[in-house]
Amino acid sequence: MLQKEWALAPSAHVEHLQRYEGFSPILAQLLFNRGFEDPAGARDFVYSSTLDEDPFALKDVEKAVNRICLAIERRQPTVVYGDFDADGVCATTLLVQTLKALGASVSPYIPDRAQEGYGLNAPALLQMARDGVRLVVTVDCGVRSIAEVEAGTSAGLDIIITDHHSIGPELPAAFAVINPRQDECAGEAGMAGVGVAFMLAKALLLRRWERDRASYPAELRLSDLLDLVALGTVADIMSLKIGLNRRLVRHGLDTINEFRRPGIAALARVTGLKPGRIRASNIGFGLGPRINAAGRLGSAMTAYDLLSARTLDDATPCAAQLQNLNSERQRLTQAAHSAISEQVADADDLPLIFACDDQVLPGIVGLVAGRLSEEYYRPSVVLEVGEEESRASCRSIPEFNITRALDECADLLVKHGGHAMAAGFTVLNDNIGVLRQELLRKAQASLGGRELKRRLPIDSEVNLADLSPALLAELELLEPTGHGNPQAAFLTRTLHVLHCRRVGAEGRHLKLRLAGEGAAPIDAIGFGLGEWSRQMPSRIDSVYHPEINEWNGRRSLQLRLLDIRPAQDPPPTLSA
Repeated sequence: MLQKEWALAPSAHVEHLQRYEGFSPILAQLLFNRGFEDPAGARDFVYSSTLDEDPFALKDVEKAVNRICLAIERRQPTVVYGDFDADGVCATTLLVQTLKALGASVSPYIPDRAQEGYGLNAPALLQMARDGVRLVVTVDCGVRSIAEVEAGTSAGLDIIITDHHSIGPELPAAFAVINPRQDECAGEAGMAGVGVAFMLAKALLLRRWERDRASYPAELRLSDLLDLVALGTVADIMSLKIGLNRRLVRHGLDTINEFRRPGIAALARVTGLKPGRIRASNIGFGLGPRINAAGRLGSAMTAYDLLSARTLDDATPCAAQLQNLNSERQRLTQAAHSAISEQVADADDLPLIFACDDQVLPGIVGLVAGRLSEEYYRPSVVLEVGEEESRASCRSIPEFNITRALDECADLLVKHGGHAMAAGFTVLNDNIGVLRQELLRKAQASLGGRELKRRLPIDSEVNLADLSPALLAELELLEPTGHGNPQAAFLTRTLHVLHCRRVGAEGRHLKLRLAGEGAAPIDAIGFGLGEWSRQMPSRIDSVYHPEINEWNGRRSLQLRLLDIRPAQDPPPTLSA
């Protein structure tokens, strides 16, 4: 594992921090670190809760609503075509639930990852047309499906695209394209696919309310959909610094914690989560991976069936199945990572990792690519090799836009798409060698000569005595935390190690008892830091998240260690 570069944020001037009225200096510094240098903007970020965005501001929403209303009026068979990840499954569930409540003749379709791959596929669309479907609404996919949309349209389908992925050189010739990344679109470009689907659902409900309040679906409140929005947004690692995402997730967590949706209640039970205590981090590390496991190893329709279940009895078997799939996913990921790691022993000398395997499962390649990128801090491409063509998942680092690199290699690819940090593609096997060289060349041109080292951002240097229940209560104002709005990370120097032991499976984790100047001893846990026990210094510097640990009904302050180093006198200067 590469050593992390500790990056302590520059301290704002005391006079500036004093302008953040109502916030402690520590919280004011954290907000300053997240780019809220204007105190008024910081207060708005912390306290704003309204969801009054006009969905009709998004390009083509008006056109899409008119066409969907016509399909409802004429009982035209409609399909919501989703993606097999958590974002896509949540978006599919949300839009089908909305359309059913409005009286549509609608059914879901989520492709099989192994057999059909990501995005729209022409054979499925052609079969829908033969079955009498008249309207297809995509969620979380389709914006790069030029040929597939043309095939479906030629077969008689009207296709409405809703997506949030990056846009290629041209848009598909669909009936309507709703993607806030488009030019001349007033929507929030950083929304998840389920966020875009929510805006379309909101527009449909507003239109029904305006035209016929008597037939407005009393069984569906807009807030009932926000649990799905929160689940998909966090699981798809969308930025929670973006105000709209933050507000959607905050309200969605309220709905999740009420257990209104039987499927979420059932999944929370098998995950060990209790109502009223679920946070964004529990989605990212608990609920989200289990939803994703369905599409990775089985059928994503299992996750759809869970989220659309009407009763807890219906949802419970689905939740148990997802729990089993997630355990199997963990085992298979570890095995595949171990096998592929043997191919990349020289990764430190390369600007990009490019690995091929004919045994790795399609649902695992992205996870393995993510582990490699984390381990070596390089863009990583992992190919599942097929007979004539292969599919790959890519994970990248902030210094290298992987989707832009794929755009520049489009002539070598069958199809591709994604975000700056995560993408996927299909390539003919004859082109793999040339593609590898091209991606390596582009990575070398962009990253060559740069020291690639993962940065560990640190918000502030504090003493253990600065930590208190009152401070942790104030830090709750930052929630929901996640991508773009991380948990507070503090540095404390010269901590005395009173006790040290390895814990967890295979001793992978580290448990410490620490003491600092002027403070009572405190427990600390470091996940994945177990190897430190072999060479633990008597004094350490540590970067950590402060948190409340609950065990057997007792609540106590503990440190969740992010990294440690031997203490140094005098302390070194850290990079900003």
